[in-house]
Amino acid sequence: MTIAAFYRLMRDWHRVRGLRGNYWALRRLATQLRGLLRRSNWRFGICVARDHTRYLLGGPSPVDLPSMECAGAAADWLLQAAGASGDDGVSYGYFPVSSPSGWRPSYPETTGYIITSLLQYARVAGRPDVRDRALAMASWEVEIQMASGAVQGGPLCPPEERTPAAFNTGMVLDGLISALEEGAGEDVRTGAIAAADFLAGDIDDRGYFKTNGRFVAEHKIKLYNCLCGWALARAGRFFENEHYVARAEAVAEAALLQQSDSGYFAHNCLGHPARPLTHTIGYTLQGLLEIGVETDRKDFVEAAERGVKPLIDRVGKNGFLYGRYYSDWQPGLLSSCLTGSAQIAIVAYRLAELNGEPEYANAADRIVNFLKAVQLRSGHVPETRGAIPGSFPILGHYISGGYPNWATKYLLDALMLQEQRNRSIPATGVSNIAASVAESV
Repeated sequence: MTIAAFYRLMRDWHRVRGLRGNYWALRRLATQLRGLLRRSNWRFGICVARDHTRYLLGGPSPVDLPSMECAGAAADWLLQAAGASGDDGVSYGYFPVSSPSGWRPSYPETTGYIITSLLQYARVAGRPDVRDRALAMASWEVEIQMASGAVQGGPLCPPEERTPAAFNTGMVLDGLISALEEGAGEDVRTGAIAAADFLAGDIDDRGYFKTNGRFVAEHKIKLYNCLCGWALARAGRFFENEHYVARAEAVAEAALLQQSDSGYFAHNCLGHPARPLTHTIGYTLQGLLEIGVETDRKDFVEAAERGVKPLIDRVGKNGFLYGRYYSDWQPGLLSSCLTGSAQIAIVAYRLAELNGEPEYANAADRIVNFLKAVQLRSGHVPETRGAIPGSFPILGHYISGGYPNWATKYLLDALMLQEQRNRSIPATGVSNIAASVAESV
């Protein structure tokens, strides 16, 4: 990061937050540091100190460990998170400083797309136990689904407190379609149709989803909802429903209107549209790419390529990628959003499959090998083994101080794509990745 970029970031950070915002940010950091000093957290404190030391020294160095070994550790951690929730959902994540047990309640949104990842991994690894857990998650999602077909925003809460969110509904629809492809029952089929109907009806005449829910900042457009279009397109293919597919195309067409010549997308962040997270950038890129593949729309695929190319060019030699970017593609954050890094790697691997250009896969390999170095596969805190944190360093900006389940979910997806590439398997589409890897073993 240049001096000019650092100055701009610090100036904007203060301007957006103001004195009150900076005060509360410092209070949150102080609370985290006090929590690390508790006797029960001394082992976790060592992990945090090590993480930040590596960051200050410019590390870690990437490691080229076997992809499926790391994938197995990631899948086992996701199962541990599921077991910690007390139901068939997956815990939001492990946060030892802010939660009494460390584990937070189930998170319906991310449990939805974790179903897809675990089913793919189960086929790759020959793990029927993983398949069974994923199918149980799908049935649980239907049990807690709202009468409208929508899925609630936020962590699991009592029925009377649930409010609908289009994005969460799309992520659960993705998992339900994956479960149906694996033979899930009529309850899941009914739930998937209800979710798809809700999404198809929630798109306005411009192509944007209307129901963002109460857990995200209010902006006119949430472009990352584009990923819901992929789930809707998958539902259209599975149920042979052209209306769903047409609605998915409308979502992608609306996303194209927000892309500049540089590849940057406007209105594409949870809280700071002027410098979006790589996480939400990744959602939009993956949505556009996969809707393009599902509908044979080359313009969608090309838009995803324009959007990922500037990020690929900015991946460090060790695989580090800053967590936010301005419209001129200068860094908008000092730390890395590891979820977003994994998502950018996924899009790059998929583009390498589709167009055969090695630069995308080479950049993705650097990112994934960096994530392997950050992944905890041993140590004194068993609740963290196999996971990656929200940020690098762990007390960075995005989901600070813990291990959100979706970071490890996207790591698992990226590792399976890396394994597919290492085995030189022809492109088959994301939903068939696991079968292709399994056939090569």
